[in-house]
Amino acid sequence: MRTAEEYVAKLKTMRPNIYLNGEVVSRDDPRLRYGVNTISETFNWAMDPANEELLTAKSHLTGEKINRYCHIHQSSEDLLKKQEMTRFYCQRVGGCIQRCMGIDALNALSVVTKNIDLEMGTQYNERFLAYLKKYQEEDLVANCAQTDVKGDRSLRPHQQSDPDLYLRVVKKTDEGIIVRGCKAHNTIAPYADEIIVVPTRMMTEKDADWAVAFAIQADAPGVSQVVRVSNPRPREELLAPFNNYGSADSLTVFDDVFVPWERVFMCGEYKFAGQLASLFATYHRHSYTGCKPATTDVLMGATALVAEYNGVEKSSQVREELADLVTMAELVFAAGIAASVKSTKAPSGTQIPDIVYTNVGRYHAGINVYREHEILAEIAGGLPATLPSEKEFSNPEISQLMDKYIMRKDGISAEAQQRCFRMISDLLCSSHAGVVQVAGVHGGGSPIMERIAITGQYDMKAKKNLAKYLAGIKE
Repeated sequence: MRTAEEYVAKLKTMRPNIYLNGEVVSRDDPRLRYGVNTISETFNWAMDPANEELLTAKSHLTGEKINRYCHIHQSSEDLLKKQEMTRFYCQRVGGCIQRCMGIDALNALSVVTKNIDLEMGTQYNERFLAYLKKYQEEDLVANCAQTDVKGDRSLRPHQQSDPDLYLRVVKKTDEGIIVRGCKAHNTIAPYADEIIVVPTRMMTEKDADWAVAFAIQADAPGVSQVVRVSNPRPREELLAPFNNYGSADSLTVFDDVFVPWERVFMCGEYKFAGQLASLFATYHRHSYTGCKPATTDVLMGATALVAEYNGVEKSSQVREELADLVTMAELVFAAGIAASVKSTKAPSGTQIPDIVYTNVGRYHAGINVYREHEILAEIAGGLPATLPSEKEFSNPEISQLMDKYIMRKDGISAEAQQRCFRMISDLLCSSHAGVVQVAGVHGGGSPIMERIAITGQYDMKAKKNLAKYLAGIKE
């Protein structure tokens, strides 16, 4: 297990291939610091013996203690702990912990590589396990690059006018493959050790060149990351934990990148492309059943706090709105628990969460994102949108007036009032808040994709037979 300091030190040694606001930067650029801070907490908290049972696991390969973010789920209990761990971390950073990207991809690969081997006589799973052992021993951090830029959405990969609009294999050699293309929405990629590539959709025989999965170092030759950061507003005086954490996403370009065979986990087995795409989505949506309740916890806490400060905490409207937030958070979490309890074991020995419960939970989270923020806005009022800057509260000419007129309920200091509304302003009115809201809807799959997964997997025939039985229909 690494320390946060070792993780940060490794980032500083990596090749600068990050394009940010028109310039090439290294991974110690201050604008990336907020995302690095977020991932660092997954090392810091795991070192605390009090959290050992939740945040670490025993490797099924070596028997050694590892960070749970490097673990392949072996049981329902593992899935439950991953979900609880995700909520734990997201509460402490006030948002997405991000490191679930890598472990969700690894679990999907552990299942599908074995399935390919069993049907095709390949040796992908052996390669994968060798890579996994290295991943666990070095306590690595990975992004999962799944979403292709896709071009014309009505066309399959082989039908695109530009074949590179889906990432593809352009050449095979004795040593490995050469790939070209671009993956989008790659959260954590700018400060990850590795990028794990998986397909984005089902493939046909004509799409075989696009049916590829592999792992590559995030700074490998030919890999370029065009990055957008999403950080809370910086604080100059009223420093707060919430403002220490952020994220960054990459449009990751693969310009004839060489991947050695030992890092290739699918190459042309098009029948399994959809399985891998769907399984990563399943694991990632299961992670959301821990993540989204935590972000609702943050909004819920802010709503309850500002209601108290405004003196309206006993209002029936406030109690009803808080009850809505509780049901949103805990129904999503409960769906994740159900998905863990109803999980199944793959031939590889990896535990797979129930697809229907997983997607029900993620769907419920996605369609309620804006309603959650609406509740906070209703209770907080207009001040989060018009709150003066920190400097006005420290300006000797006007600070006393600012303190006087921000006051609400007696007994709560002007500084506490200002801190409360400043955080709510960050949660509702900042550019970071806008990104978080859209990500809450689309991250891990848009609601339409969850509906497709739910209806595709649910046994509707059994329900029709039930209706026939109760209606007395014999045929």
